Amino acid sequence: MAKYYDVKITLVSQLKKCPAGHQVGDEFLIGHMTPAGLCMGAFSSLLPYITTLRFGGSFFWEKNDDEGTFCCPDPEVVNVFHLERVNHD
Repeated sequence: MAKYYDVKITLVSQLKKCPAGHQVGDEFLIGHMTPAGLCMGAFSSLLPYITTLRFGGSFFWEKNDDEGTFCCPDPEVVNVFHLERVNHD
């Protein structure tokens, strides 16, 4: 079985109130299951990045290989999520 990592998602900023009720500081942990409470729009837009971090990949534009910052697809709300790989030691 391939090595995997959990990924912590933290909402770090937003321009307007989110219709899904997300607020700055909300956290979600991705393990083997999708997180309860994260809206489908945000989850589906973050899934490629979550998958990259879960299986050891990184993003060349980020300073830290274990992290990434991405937005939800709602252009009025602009929830900004910080993703962080959680290492299993």
